Amino acid sequence: MPIVAKDSNPVDLSIVIVSYNTQAILRQCLQSVRACHGDLHVQVFVVDNASIDGSPDMVEEEFPEVELIRNKINVGFAKANNQALRKVTGTHILLLNSDVVLGADTIAKTLKYMQSHPQVGVVTCKLILPDGRLDLACRRSFPTPFVALWRLVGLSRLFPRSKTFAQYNLTYLDEDTTYEVDAVVGAYMLMTREAFMEVGLLDESFFMYGEDLDWCYRFRQAGYGVVYYPEAVARHHKGASSLGRKPYRMVREFHRAMELFYRKYFAKKYFIALNWIVYAGIYGHFGFNFLQSKLYSLTARNKEVASRLTL
Repeated sequence: MPIVAKDSNPVDLSIVIVSYNTQAILRQCLQSVRACHGDLHVQVFVVDNASIDGSPDMVEEEFPEVELIRNKINVGFAKANNQALRKVTGTHILLLNSDVVLGADTIAKTLKYMQSHPQVGVVTCKLILPDGRLDLACRRSFPTPFVALWRLVGLSRLFPRSKTFAQYNLTYLDEDTTYEVDAVVGAYMLMTREAFMEVGLLDESFFMYGEDLDWCYRFRQAGYGVVYYPEAVARHHKGASSLGRKPYRMVREFHRAMELFYRKYFAKKYFIALNWIVYAGIYGHFGFNFLQSKLYSLTARNKEVASRLTL
């Protein structure tokens, strides 16, 4: 039987948070959740991926309303989310990163938008990095061969206002305007229960990156809109869960996810020669990122590496 909220009232919103050694920022995240859900009846899950920094004990002691799931090993982002998603009962579901701190009205605004747009299955807010810049993963296009290549070879960075070269992160669009996009980031991903039940769980083939992109593709295939809604804002301390970890694995998993997504949805649609160009671009990019990480102090560069690795 599903684990229901701690009383018998209907659940308005189920929030799922995966944590991996993020005690300090997870505390801020949960404090912001507690402060901003208002009169909503909210069900919160934290799935801890074998943290060694005391995160699960902190959750248990300071946030007794949270349903805590302790994993003995790090099972990855998709699988950990799915553990809680199998238990949710809310009419709406929010995937929330442990390194996101919500604004006072973030949940209320995105819920209101979704409720007034029944064709929308997924909505995200405007995610701001600690330095005030937009988290570019907020709004993305699917990485078709040319969209992916322009990003991998750096043309999207050289020409951020070009509709041709900057399609992946949509940097030519106004970041303060609402619009439908191909994909949003799993750091803040609000959906209706109806859409979730139709689309299903995250694909556990993805370990650390790409699962949100894959999910958005499936929501779009099912006919649901995916929307970037910047009227609601949250702060994303991106890469917090990667600090002090293994940068090689971060880089490897990112590029493995890129290849997996491309093989799953696009490889059969294009000529073999074009596919091999894409794969060469992916693994050339992997080599470049790996060598670059070796040129700097790993502890100093981990956060920057993690901030750039978002499918």
